[in-house]
Amino acid sequence: MNLDLTNKTALVCGSTQGLGYASAVELALLGCHVVLMARNENKLKEVLATLDVSKGQQHQYLVADFDILPAVKAAIDSFVKTNTVHILVNNTGGPPGGTALAAAPQDFLTAFNNHLINNHNLTQAVVPGMKEAGFGRIINVISTSVKSPIAGLGVSNTIRAAVANWAKTLATELGPFGITVNNVLPGFTQTVRADYVISSKAKAANISEAEVMKQLVAEIPAGRIGKAEEFGAAVAFLSSPAAAYINGINLPVDGGRLGCL
Repeated sequence: MNLDLTNKTALVCGSTQGLGYASAVELALLGCHVVLMARNENKLKEVLATLDVSKGQQHQYLVADFDILPAVKAAIDSFVKTNTVHILVNNTGGPPGGTALAAAPQDFLTAFNNHLINNHNLTQAVVPGMKEAGFGRIINVISTSVKSPIAGLGVSNTIRAAVANWAKTLATELGPFGITVNNVLPGFTQTVRADYVISSKAKAANISEAEVMKQLVAEIPAGRIGKAEEFGAAVAFLSSPAAAYINGINLPVDGGRLGCL
């Protein structure tokens, strides 16, 4: 199986922690030159120093805040003037919790910009280089909510679904150029985002976080929550030459929790 990504460049968004960081680590292990993107430069420098360089990789970072659309666009437009991005991992923090009914219209607009519009701007910037290289992987970190909405995450459920359908549309448009577009759907995984969800559920139900965790694990056939590196491995596989014929899918990494196909 060809998993070698030597001489390929991957741009990984939201890569200073959690699923983004785990994805960056796994891609580096396959030989990728990794370009980290996040808003905190100090954290970016710290993460950069942890990535594997055993295959001569030259890792870099870009500083951009996903709350500021022009900043993200300017950063990627400048980078692709002199670099080709072969792999794009679109990832950023999820919207705050709450019901869909209680959300303000601006909550939906903010999440739409943070997720879909930033993803779109990044994709438009990197696709010309992918076409020229005859190789491209666009991977979107979204949520199992695109298959089964998650209670208490009304804005997230709505926006993640938009991203999933955007990605499926792009998969058909870009497939002829050797570019695949796939979504990876994390289940409950050991991340800061999971801690937030657990805390929110505990407060809403007036129970302990330990009890919430017990309830969540009871729903997972694997009998535990996931590890970030397990998610990162799925991203790395979809980025590899071995995954060239996998296009336009939603891949759950959830220990079997979803009750639907």
